[in-house]
Amino acid sequence: MERYTLDRVGGLALDNARFNQVAARDGASILALRETELAAGDAALVIAAGPSLHRQDTAGMIKASGFRGPIIATESAMAWCLRNDIVPSLVVTVDPHRERIVRWFGDPELDATAIARDDYYARQDMDPNFRFNQLESNRELLGLVNQSGPRMRIAVASSASQAVVKRCAETGMSVYWWNPMLDDYDAAEGFSRQLHRLNGKPCLNAGGNVGSACWVLAHAVLGKTKIGIVGMDFSYYGETSYRETQYYNELVEMLGAERIAEAFVHIHNPYLRRDFFTDPAYYWYRMAFLEMAEQAAADGIRTYNCTGGGILFGSGIDFVSFAEFAAAAADTKVSKVQG
Repeated sequence: MERYTLDRVGGLALDNARFNQVAARDGASILALRETELAAGDAALVIAAGPSLHRQDTAGMIKASGFRGPIIATESAMAWCLRNDIVPSLVVTVDPHRERIVRWFGDPELDATAIARDDYYARQDMDPNFRFNQLESNRELLGLVNQSGPRMRIAVASSASQAVVKRCAETGMSVYWWNPMLDDYDAAEGFSRQLHRLNGKPCLNAGGNVGSACWVLAHAVLGKTKIGIVGMDFSYYGETSYRETQYYNELVEMLGAERIAEAFVHIHNPYLRRDFFTDPAYYWYRMAFLEMAEQAAADGIRTYNCTGGGILFGSGIDFVSFAEFAAAAADTKVSKVQG
């Protein structure tokens, strides 16, 4: 998966970074976030765009909790946040896709032709609003992001597309730059070294996906020792069709439609007493996250997964309710994680 992902996005990420190099070099670094109010306190909440976000009253729980720490959202969760009157303190984006990712910001160029060309948003299970009446949903999101943009900061990876960078500027978001660590940083001619040479901005191990990048940024940049997570499923609910999964087209291309079921792994969540299934990419993201969480736990970083679904559980992660995380966040004492 690591080699496949690098082959798939490495060249595009580098091309985007070359286009963005002047803006990134002259713009603020993510390290400047340490000098903002986001660095105050020891707790942060990460909101990703997994299907569990829509299957429970996540917004109600967040609002009722009185949580006062920074809210760090993936760009794919930003629309959900704004529709629920939650303005993220910080949005994070990393995926280099030239056309898809800007949709999460509202795409001023979207038309029926673009929708017909790519069925991704008609299939995806992350945000139901994007699946039906896509032009109307896009118009709504354009207005929401334009209205809230000046109140938000965004951590933009140098790999982001020209369309995303342009859209961030249009909305008035405060931009902070970073480089995704795509491969071994010690490799002199590796992608990560090339990105750093282009703009000099810090390299961040994003765990292969934007949700993990939010979590890494919370503790590695903002210094948080208590990090709550919602919407980070890394999996699908049992009733989800294979066609609705994120990498369906790629898996069909690799295996053929008749063998698609062989690609998926079924995992039982003992906390929820429920089965979920996942694809090779999400399974790899889960493995990477668990490895990072265990290492972080040894340094006193406590991760509270309040997703209420999915397969992200294991050593270094407390699989708890949102109320339990909120109570821990309200306690200013920092506790050392045990295993």
